[in-house]
Amino acid sequence: MKSILIPTPITMASSARFETNVASAKSYEPQDQPSPEDEDMENAETEAGSSKVTMEERKAKMVQLRKRLAASSKANRQSLIEESTKLKVTARDAARLERQRKLAETLREKADAEERGEDVDRAKNWEYTIEENDAWEKKLARKKRRADFEFHDDAHAARRRYKKDLDLIKPDLVAYNQQKEVAMGLAPGTLSSFDPNAGSSLQVSASSLEQQLAAENLYRDANTLMYGDNKPSEDAIDRMVSKINKDIDKKSKFSRKRPNEDEGDITYINEHNRVFNKKIARYYDKYTTEIRASFERGTAL
Repeated sequence: MKSILIPTPITMASSARFETNVASAKSYEPQDQPSPEDEDMENAETEAGSSKVTMEERKAKMVQLRKRLAASSKANRQSLIEESTKLKVTARDAARLERQRKLAETLREKADAEERGEDVDRAKNWEYTIEENDAWEKKLARKKRRADFEFHDDAHAARRRYKKDLDLIKPDLVAYNQQKEVAMGLAPGTLSSFDPNAGSSLQVSASSLEQQLAAENLYRDANTLMYGDNKPSEDAIDRMVSKINKDIDKKSKFSRKRPNEDEGDITYINEHNRVFNKKIARYYDKYTTEIRASFERGTAL
């Protein structure tokens, strides 16, 4: 016969205490510490976030650099076009543009003067001195005398050529003043500030043989026996040679051919008809060349 154990209150109390201790032990168990693999994953996530920010910054930097590259390319292209345009402009075009600029300035000044109620010519003449005005009037008179370009005779043509050559001669006043100082017995440098327009009131008084010879050499007349003793300088010789070469080159390029002489037969009666015939020939010459040649040979049917 088996014995039956009946739980006593003491046994029940101890059992309840044991269960309570087990539950409290479970509640006080230490939590799991992060493993090295978890730390590596967290670091990778952090690095991925930081790499995303860096990539965005790099993209923004790339966009900025591309914009700067496009701007610099555009500026280089524009400067290249300007330089090419300047190189294409010839001296004649530059002179034409300069004339147009001066004309525009003159018209603007005239318009401003008219708005103020002033006389343009009178206001402009106040800017010139008496000497400049006299020089301008002499220039106009000389231009008027030389306005006759027709051929009259050989003497007239030679005189015109002589007058043109005189305009190219520039006197050496320094050498002249040195010779004059020796001829007049003056100290060197006395006439260094010589004014060719003021004249001179000094008298020639040669007191020695050197001064007498210098005076006779400088102030020669019809009775002098000194001639053929001038020795030009190297600069004067080079200037003469360049002038001769320039005249030869100009003469070789001169031609009296008319602009239409190379076109062959004259088939027009005036300038308008010449242009019209030229336009027609541009399209129909390839069809009428043989017919015109047959008419000229007299073999046309």
